[in-house]
Amino acid sequence: MLGNLMGVLDQYRNASPTNPPANVEQDYAQVAHAAPQGSLATGLSEAFRSDQTPPFGQMVGTLFGNSNGQQRAGILNQLLSSVGPSLLGSGALGGLSGLLHGGQTQVTPEQAQQIPPQAVQDLAEHAQKQNPSIVDQAGQFYAQHPTLVQALGAGSLALIMSHLSRR
Repeated sequence: MLGNLMGVLDQYRNASPTNPPANVEQDYAQVAHAAPQGSLATGLSEAFRSDQTPPFGQMVGTLFGNSNGQQRAGILNQLLSSVGPSLLGSGALGGLSGLLHGGQTQVTPEQAQQIPPQAVQDLAEHAQKQNPSIVDQAGQFYAQHPTLVQALGAGSLALIMSHLSRR
């Protein structure tokens, strides 16, 4: 099996997000479940930072929009802890400011289902400016959900696969 995965990864050694191989979604699905989670997290972080993929906020918004309530709450709580209560209380994040009330510090899956992906995209952009390490935290979070990552599209998957091929 390992030899087969290495063969799949070899074709991604110099893959370009602008011209990904036609079978990248299938190859990613095969490799992502066998790859070490840490390697997948690093590949995701690389894709999040790349100027060859959409901006970090947009990618997180896409992933959020394709997530279930538990996944939505998980990333929202990471993003919110990254920006801190001062930004949240400032009203800079619109409707998210009213999400946590009465001393509540964690978003529930039910609350997370009410948040539009655009609001999460804005939050992710603020979080990245305030705390650049959120990109790595998001990579670690989404590495736990490799099937969900397929929502990023062929270009981002090619970049992740390229990273995995070099590890």
